[in-house]
Amino acid sequence: MHSAMKAEAMPKSTKPLSRPASWGLILGLAAITTIVASGIGYRLGWWPFTRGLQVSEWATYGAGVALVLSGIGLIQARPRAVRRGRAIAVLGLLVALLPLGMALQWEYASRTTPPINDISTDTADAPVFWDMPNPTDYPGGKSAALQRAAYPDVVPLKLGLTPEQAFAQALSVAQEKGWTVVASVPAEGRIEATSSSLLYGFIDEVIVRVKTADGGALVDVRSRSRLGRIDRGVNAKRIRDYMASLQARATANKPQP
Repeated sequence: MHSAMKAEAMPKSTKPLSRPASWGLILGLAAITTIVASGIGYRLGWWPFTRGLQVSEWATYGAGVALVLSGIGLIQARPRAVRRGRAIAVLGLLVALLPLGMALQWEYASRTTPPINDISTDTADAPVFWDMPNPTDYPGGKSAALQRAAYPDVVPLKLGLTPEQAFAQALSVAQEKGWTVVASVPAEGRIEATSSSLLYGFIDEVIVRVKTADGGALVDVRSRSRLGRIDRGVNAKRIRDYMASLQARATANKPQP
């Protein structure tokens, strides 16, 4: 009772700042900076990607500590308390949640997606890379079975266009996605491109195959990761997104009879 009355009587400007709130914000900002630096360091060749991921893991632990400190600071700076810094504590909580949210999403994807990194809409006769540094075949077998069980919706796309029209649309969509086109061979109906992740710049390879099918065109896509044995669903998500965009574009630009 006496402490509350004392806090009310104390001008806000003279209340001491909550140290946990301050340190929580500082540590949260340091965690985000460290994660960004880990990606920049890998891109510049300062360390391998495994070290970059390890640095990010340490930063995530720091974000966890920042979350706790900011929570303590929020309690200390509650209304009628003897310390100030509630806005700093709230900002610290938000800042700490950013890397923690990324880490939780990463872990969730690791646990809920199959341990594969090469996805194809055609698992029996997958498109073949010819212009990539390591043009290996689609693994098939167990990998294909895992893919079909986890991503039954990753299938070829049939378009009511001529193969030439479908190829032009497919190439346009690939460019719109920001992919780096490595090869574009209309005669073979083959487009090869790369897509890189935002933070670390991890490169994934994509091939689009367009061929004639039942008076129209059939589009297959294969997407694989250059690094790592698992992709946490990224390649399947990329194929889904690409096919949806291609379907929408083909429908909007379908020649009128």
